[in-house]
Amino acid sequence: MYRILYRNENQARARLYGILCGCIFIAIGLIHHVDPPTTVAQDFVGNTASSVGTAATVPQSLEKLLRHGGAPSSLTELRILEQQQRKIAKLASQCTVSVQIGAAQGCGVIVTDTGYILTAAHVAMRPNKSATIKMSDGRIVTATTLGLNRSVDAGLIKINAGQNGGADWPHATLGTSENLVPGMWCIAMGHPGGYDRGRGPVTRVGRILSVEDDKIVTDCALIGGDSGGPLFDIEGRLIAVHSRIGNDVADNLHVPVDHYDTHWKQLASAEAWGYLDGFKPMLGVSGNQSTGVAKILRVASGSPADEAGIRKDDIIQRFGEIAITDFHSLTKAVSDTMPGERVEVWLSRGQERLRRVVEIGRVE
Repeated sequence: MYRILYRNENQARARLYGILCGCIFIAIGLIHHVDPPTTVAQDFVGNTASSVGTAATVPQSLEKLLRHGGAPSSLTELRILEQQQRKIAKLASQCTVSVQIGAAQGCGVIVTDTGYILTAAHVAMRPNKSATIKMSDGRIVTATTLGLNRSVDAGLIKINAGQNGGADWPHATLGTSENLVPGMWCIAMGHPGGYDRGRGPVTRVGRILSVEDDKIVTDCALIGGDSGGPLFDIEGRLIAVHSRIGNDVADNLHVPVDHYDTHWKQLASAEAWGYLDGFKPMLGVSGNQSTGVAKILRVASGSPADEAGIRKDDIIQRFGEIAITDFHSLTKAVSDTMPGERVEVWLSRGQERLRRVVEIGRVE
């Protein structure tokens, strides 16, 4: 549903706007096909997409709100803004997808007719993992995770070929995160709380609060399950991807879309690098890097390893899907996880072979 959140600019407009906001709650369920305006979308790798995207011409009366933000100056302008937001929501719902990897669920947005999906790094988890993608109509396809720029929480996924009968995938029209300013209107799409076919993608309308190199902050109310979903301007162009919630529900962080452009080759090549500030993964063990096995010499008290039952002198043999050959390979395997991820660990303890499940922590 629409949820319009705003910051007062002057008391008169805020009062008018506040009265009207309560009436503008629109449930968005299954969205039927509409004929959007023809447009040519350009993906990050330079392939011209032949199918339409999500761009929709902005009425002249909204040009100022598009470029500079601000509150509608009249009831008529507010209604035109609402109509524009509905139009973008219908177009955007087709390319807003649910992403499930194991038990974890998030969102993504298709950005090319060949099926590339932008998402958050913590949703994609690591390169070369199998993902289940649900379209807005409930259709299920498979995909593979590619690269991760964890320093800004940007991730890339590709829908596996041969699942759309030769047709193009619906996709977002790419915008830019340059020239964004506080006060601009924006439209957030996602699947809060997880995919619900009866409800469909949920739309929230809000404003940009601040713009920084590594993040955009908005007051679009996001909750768990929205991560990786798209953020559009009122022209229907993708400007960011949802990352995480800030200090409260009206303080939400998004990955500027230009980061995907800048690092497209590395992302498409399934490279992974960096750590998001405050989200460096931690297991809580130490060992000897020069020995031929991953023998644990110390387990930090209260650490994820300690809570999972890993003990001093245990030899780690497998960490998730990775065979561990020495302590260096264990260190690398941990670095490829995300805080909060639950990983199956196999170890030897004397003559026993044991299984433990550890929930990865983070370095404070």
